[in-house]
Amino acid sequence: MKFGPVPVAEAAGAILAHSQRTESGVIRKGTRLSQADVESLRAAGIAHPVVARLDPDDVHEDDAARRLAEAVAGAGVTRDRADTGRANLFAAHNGLVAVRAADVDAFNAVDPALTLATLPAFQRVTKGQMVGTVKIIPFAAPETSVAAAIGSLNGGILDVAPWRIRRVAAISTTLPSLKESVIDKTLSIFDRRLADPGAVIASERRVPHAVEPLAEALRDAVAKAELSVVFGASAVVDAHDVIPAAIEAAGGRVIQVGMPVDPGNLLVLGEIGGHPVIGAPGCARSPKVNGFDFVLDRLLAGLTVTPEDIMRMGVGGLLVETAVRPRPRRGTMEDGKAEHPAAIILAAGRSSRMGAVNKLLEEVGGRAMVRRVAEAALASRAGPVVVVTGHEAERVAAALDGLDVVFVHNADYPDGLSTSLRAGLGALPPESDSAIILLGDMPLIRAGDIDRVLAGLGRNGALIAMATANGSRGNPVAWSNRLFPELRATEGDAGGRALLSRYSDSVVDVEIGDIASLDADTPTALAAVRARDAG
Repeated sequence: MKFGPVPVAEAAGAILAHSQRTESGVIRKGTRLSQADVESLRAAGIAHPVVARLDPDDVHEDDAARRLAEAVAGAGVTRDRADTGRANLFAAHNGLVAVRAADVDAFNAVDPALTLATLPAFQRVTKGQMVGTVKIIPFAAPETSVAAAIGSLNGGILDVAPWRIRRVAAISTTLPSLKESVIDKTLSIFDRRLADPGAVIASERRVPHAVEPLAEALRDAVAKAELSVVFGASAVVDAHDVIPAAIEAAGGRVIQVGMPVDPGNLLVLGEIGGHPVIGAPGCARSPKVNGFDFVLDRLLAGLTVTPEDIMRMGVGGLLVETAVRPRPRRGTMEDGKAEHPAAIILAAGRSSRMGAVNKLLEEVGGRAMVRRVAEAALASRAGPVVVVTGHEAERVAAALDGLDVVFVHNADYPDGLSTSLRAGLGALPPESDSAIILLGDMPLIRAGDIDRVLAGLGRNGALIAMATANGSRGNPVAWSNRLFPELRATEGDAGGRALLSRYSDSVVDVEIGDIASLDADTPTALAAVRARDAG
C-alpha cells in the first residue's frame, strides 16, 4: 500500500486518509474518492490530500476484517458487517466465553496491522453482548498477513459455551457451632448465583459434618441433580478431610484439593460417575466473586475442569476483595483502630436541589453550614481536615476563612461524588490510617459524634464505621486506609456504597441519633435543620 500526499488531480480512486470539510459537506476518511469528491477537494483549496493506494496484493480493510472475523468465530458466536476495518463478534446466546489465549497471542503476533481483542476467558455473557472485535489498523493489509493470521488460528478460537446444567443439589454439613440462619443465608446467596445461568437448587439437604452421612447425601444427590455442591460446616484442611473422604466413600474420586485463588483456596473438586461435585470454600457463603465462581461457572456451562485448569488460575487469582484478609487467623483486628484519622469534608457540589443558592453557604445559627461542619471536624481528634471544593470554590473557601483546614480543588466535580472522594483521599498524608467522610450540608454534626464514629473502626475487625440515626444508616462514614485504593476506584455518584455491600461483614454501625440523617439539601430540609438548631 502506498500512503502519502498526492496532487488533487491524481486522487480519484484513492482512499482518503483524513476527513476533509468541503462546501459540499464532509468527506470522511476511508472514502474511495470519486471524481466529484476530487472536485470538491479542489474547490475547498486542498491541493495535496493525503491518500492511500492499494497494491495488487493488498486486501481492503473491510474484506480483511470480515475474513478474519469469520475465522475467529467459533460455536455460539456471530459477527456483524465489517465497516471501517472493524468486525465485531457477539454472543449468540447466554453463556460463558471460551477463548484460546495462546491462539489470540499468535494471531496478534502475525502483523501489527491485524488486531484481535476479546473478553477475558470464562466471563459470563448474555445474548447479543460483544465478545470480541477484529480491527485492521491501516486501510489495507497484505494478503500474506491475512492468510498467515487465519492459518495461525487452527479453527475458530472464540466460543460462547451455553449454560447446560439446570438442576443443582446443595448439601450443607452441620456442627453445633453453625447456626441454621447461616445455612439459610448461604443457600439464598447460592440461589442468586445460579439465577443468571438458569439453574435452580433442585435438591437441598443438611447432614452432620461426618463422612458417612455426607457420602449418603451425595449418592442421593447424583440421582436428583446434574451437579452437587457441598457447603461444609468446617473448612477443608487436608486431602483426607470430611468432604474429599465422603466423595470417595460415595464411589467417586477427588480431582483436586485446593486452588491458587484467594479467596477460594480451600475448594475441593471431585466427581461421582461423571457427576461433578464441588466442595465449596468458606468464601462461597459470600456473594462476592471468589474462586468458587471460577469453577462453578465452567461446570454450569458443561465444560471440563481439570487439575491443570485450576492450577492455571493463579494469575488473576488474587482478587480485589482481599482487604479483610491480611491476617486471616487473627480473632480480632485491634490494630485496625484509627490511631491517625483524617477528616474529608465534601464541599464541591452544585446544590441543584436547593435551587439558585449554594446550600453550603446558607447560615444555620449565624454561621455558614459548611463552616459549622469544619469547626466540628477541627474540634474532633481527626486531623488534618481536608475540604474538597468544586462549585463556587472561592466562596466556599471564603466561608472557611481563618480555619486550619487543607483545601483541595476538584475540577471534575460535575462527574460525581467519586471524583471529590478521590481528590480528598489524594490530599491525605501517608500516616493517615483512616478517614471520616463528612458532608458539608450536615451542620448539626458535633465533634463528639465524629469521635464516636471513628472509635468504631477496629471494633470486631471493622474496616468501616457508619453513623446511624435510630438504627438507620446515615452519615458520616469512617473508612480504614485498607479500603482507600478501592474508594479511589469508585465512579459516578456511588461513592463508597458499592463497598458497603462488598465488605458487609466488616461494617459496624455507630448510633449518634437523628443528626446522622439531618442533611440540609433542600429548602424544606434546611428549614427543619434550622428549627432543630434553634430548639
